[in-house]
Amino acid sequence: MINSKHLLLLLLLLLPLSARAARKPSAHRPGWELVWEEEFRGRKLSDTWTRIPRYPNPSEWNKYMSVDDRLFRVRRGRLTLFGRNNDYLPGDTAHFLTGGVFSKGKVLFQRGRLDIRLRMDDASGAWPAAWLLPEGRWPDDGEIDIMERLNYDTIAYQTVHSYTTEYDLAHRDSQPWGKTAPIRRGKWNVYSVELWPDSMVFFINDRHTFTYRRQAELGPEQYPYDRPMYLLLDMQLGGHWVGPVNPRELPYRYEIDYVRFYQKK
Repeated sequence: MINSKHLLLLLLLLLPLSARAARKPSAHRPGWELVWEEEFRGRKLSDTWTRIPRYPNPSEWNKYMSVDDRLFRVRRGRLTLFGRNNDYLPGDTAHFLTGGVFSKGKVLFQRGRLDIRLRMDDASGAWPAAWLLPEGRWPDDGEIDIMERLNYDTIAYQTVHSYTTEYDLAHRDSQPWGKTAPIRRGKWNVYSVELWPDSMVFFINDRHTFTYRRQAELGPEQYPYDRPMYLLLDMQLGGHWVGPVNPRELPYRYEIDYVRFYQKK
């Protein structure tokens, strides 16, 4: 017979397992087959990922990117990317430093469903993102923004970009090419996109947000998305869209729990 003391000890031993199960739900998705996953096991990045460097003449999303170790942490089945004040790299003149990873040249995604479970801090000027790019020229070859979030927002942005959305003013608004939807601020949220030859279907926490469809009459430049793409998980601080940074609100944490890719059975 188990007395109350032994029962309490048993519950305490089981608690970490149950808490982990609650944090990282099952990969089972009815009607889909899991073909690839990243669960961030261990204490370092897997070979899937490359730290994103800062490019020469960087655009705003890449402006403060750094491969410094203090911007990355893999612990307890999650990857944490940091945004920090640059008070420790004297050879780098950037005011801030941000971390990001991509699967470029390693893992590509096409024709399936991508689920990414994320949690983010709040801070002025914070701009975390999860997005897909092809090996090609922007915007002609497409960009798929699965998640972008600004500052303290209780919404996230999901958007597509192409030659049509950026330059073809006569046709760019022939259908919605972006949408915002509510998120649970400070909590874990799952951001998803289904990639099809003729459409992309977006979700947040399994709730449909919007669909972007191929329009054959507009030519191939309207829908360049049916091609292999690599995933970027990164954050940025500041810029025209997100606004100014408050250094007192740093460091900033952007946590990734898992990335899972499914294909229809």
